[in-house]
Amino acid sequence: MQIINRTENPLLDRVELRFEWNHRNEPTPTLAEMVAAAAKAEPGANRDFVFMKEISTRYGRPLTTGIALIYGSAESASFEQKYIHNRHKGVHSSNDESKGGDE
Repeated sequence: MQIINRTENPLLDRVELRFEWNHRNEPTPTLAEMVAAAAKAEPGANRDFVFMKEISTRYGRPLTTGIALIYGSAESASFEQKYIHNRHKGVHSSNDESKGGDE
């Protein structure tokens, strides 16, 4: 994973990473692999507060791009919409998803 742009967003208590992943001779990375790589790229990041958005793999090219949102706490991660929490349910180890959007 190559970080293209890193932006700190103190108002939302998160770091936004725009990335490219060249996966030549390898399968397209899974959501779990992307979350782990983003958490590793940001020192002190908790994997349970990392969310991937705008993931795009070009047809016929071994290149995946996207945005990783790395939150600083469970409270700030609750700002993400419920469908995003549901999408990451199998990737995150804790049950913070249930706090994110009670209906």
